[in-house]
This record gives sequence, structure tokens and C-alpha cells, in this order.
Amino acid sequence: MKETYTLKLEGKDWKDCLEKAYNKKKKDIKMDGFRKGAVPYEVYVKKLGIEVLYMDAVDMAVDILYAKLLSDPKTITPAATPSINLKSVTEDYVELEFTLVASPKVKLGKYKGLKIKKDKVEVTDEEVEHELGHLKEQFAEVKTKDEKSKIKEGDVAVIDFEGFKDGEAFKGGKGTDYSLTIGSHTFIPGFEEALVGLKKGDNKDVNVTFPENYHSEELKGQPVVFKVTIKEVKERVLPEFNEDFFADLNVGGVANLDDLKNYIRENKKAEREHQLEDEYLFKCLDKVVEGSTFEIPEEMTEDEVNRLVREFSEKLQYQGLKLEDYLKFSNSNLEEFKKTLVPEANKRVGYRLVMDAIVDAEKLEVTDKELEDGLNEAAEKYGMKREDFEKEIGNKELFKYDLLMKKAMKVVTE
Repeated sequence: MKETYTLKLEGKDWKDCLEKAYNKKKKDIKMDGFRKGAVPYEVYVKKLGIEVLYMDAVDMAVDILYAKLLSDPKTITPAATPSINLKSVTEDYVELEFTLVASPKVKLGKYKGLKIKKDKVEVTDEEVEHELGHLKEQFAEVKTKDEKSKIKEGDVAVIDFEGFKDGEAFKGGKGTDYSLTIGSHTFIPGFEEALVGLKKGDNKDVNVTFPENYHSEELKGQPVVFKVTIKEVKERVLPEFNEDFFADLNVGGVANLDDLKNYIRENKKAEREHQLEDEYLFKCLDKVVEGSTFEIPEEMTEDEVNRLVREFSEKLQYQGLKLEDYLKFSNSNLEEFKKTLVPEANKRVGYRLVMDAIVDAEKLEVTDKELEDGLNEAAEKYGMKREDFEKEIGNKELFKYDLLMKKAMKVVTE
């Protein structure tokens, strides 16, 4: 269901927006006869026209009018970002049209006693040994081999290299004192394998072909030659599980190999239990969604897709990457990328809709005491003061909604 509302901001409220828009620009304004940032409002408007302030002022008016709209009990509760249309703007007023989308009605199917099997947690001896191998790799020392030692799989070769295409050096194809682990598949296929058997001081022309899906248009699918010099050969020496190792590991309660195996097993078990609880919840929710009836408005899907894009972009930023670069490397664009996210977005929206419907059906609520206890527990969990935690989350109502969702999850999973 959609509802359209038309609101007008006029008089002093609109004048304030115009002046705030001016103050936002003021520090950068230059005009003959005045210092930069000291041009009076009246002079600026007379010289350039008040229209230059409209764009920023309308943005401010949107926030004011939308807050006013939501405070009206007659307004439907929006389920997605509203569509906003500028109807009219003058020196005296601005008129905006808001189109709000309400959550669709949900006809719940069965949501309790779903009889979905919960997998048991098992940690095998093979998994523990695998983790022990990882641990050894983490503590491995890299030592220089003697000059006559030949490179083998797993060694680290320190190399100088430069790539040539049709006899010409290409951009980004040169490196000095580069440490390459043989078998890591860091370089294009065939490069690392070509270095096996070489030793310090050897030179070799390595002929390889760039993959067809390589991000550079000039190099994808192209044969090239890398001139390589072996500067040094190193090997990774794995540690022994002895007293010195456990002292360096410095994990409470771990003094020998049996202790370490138990520690790994318990941690793996806890991690697996958490993972299986999540999987169990989603299996239950999938069952509820499957048995329920509702239609998802496009606006809700679009909102969720944009949220997924932001989440993905933030993850890339943690890795020092940008979304634009990722799209370029994957030969895609933002619109195509968004289309791939639609199924996941609809799944998330579907979960949210049935959970909200369960809250209504079960008449669930979060008391003030439960909210206070929840905030205190969360602050303690993250090692923060209560007031600092509240500032971090920004909105207690969102935290309260999370607690409400946990109650609904309990209904479904039990």
C-alpha cells in the first residue's frame, strides 16, 4: 500500500532554511569589496539570486517536513525510504510530496513446533590435526638456504622481475626483491612452476599467458615474457611442539600437546555450535516464509539492495579496496551488481516481515527493565561504559527492536 502526502514549509521556517543554506556556503564565497567569507546575506542574494540557495535549503526542508509527517498519528508507518517529489519552491515557501510505502500484510503459516532437525556438533581428530598444521605454519621461521640449494615447492624465492609484451616492457610488470612463495599461486599460472629447480644467481626468461579474465584489457589472454633473476632462496622451517613453543604460545592452561589439542577442540566446538545455531534459525525462518503469504514492494527490495551494497563496500574498505575497483576488476557495473543482490535482499526482507508478523501474533514486547538489562549486558560484553555504548549505537529504539526480534526468534526455534 502506498500513500502520498503533500506538505508545505513557509514563513520563518523556510527563511531559516535559506539562511542556513547561505551559512553553509558562506566561508567559500568571494565578492569584490568583501573579505572571503564575509559577504552579507542580503548582498549575496541580490547579486546572485536567491535561487542559488534552493538546492541546499530544500534538503534541509525535507528533514523537517519528513519528521513532521512521521509525528502525525494518521501517517502510515513507512517500510522503505520515501519517494520525494519537489512540487514547488519560491522565496516564500517550498512544497514537497512524500510517497510512503507501508509493509505488506503477512498471512502467517505455521511458525511454532516446526520439527526441524538440529545438527549435532562434532569435531573430528582430523580437524584438530588440520588446525595444528595451521598453527605450525603461523609460527614457521623463514631461513635462507645455501647458495647451491634449488627452489622447490613451498620455498620462498626472492626475485627481481620485469615483464615484456611484444618486446616492450608493460606497466605494472616490474618488481624488485619480491618474496614469492612457490605454490601460493600469487602470480599468473605457470610463473611459479617455472622457477622450481633454479638457485641463487640464476636468470630465466619465463613465458606465460595472462588469463582471459584478467582485469587489464591490454594483457588479458596475451602471451608475455618475464625476465627473472633469483636473488635469494629461503625455506619455511616448521616449529616443534616442545616447551619453548608452548611458552611462546602463552595460552592459559596449555602446557603440552594434549592441552593444545583439547583447547583447539573446545574452541572449534564453540565456533561450530554458534554456526549451527545460525543455520538452524535460518532453516526455521525459511520454513516459516515458505508457508506464509505476502508480496514484497519494490521499494523494500531496493532499500535492502542498497543496504547490501553498503555492507559489501565497507568490507572492501577494511581490505583497502574500493567498490569501483572491485566492479572494474570483475567486469561489471553498479546496476548489474545490484541485480545479483536482489534474491538475497528479498530473502532478508521476507525474514523481517514474518518476524514482525510473529511479534504481532504473539503480542511480544520488550519491557523497560529488559531494555535496561540488555543495554547493560551489551556494554559489558564490548568492554564499554553504558553511556559510551548508547552513544555508539545512536538509537535505543533500534536496540529495543533487536531484543524484540530475539524474542520472536526464540518462538520460532523452540
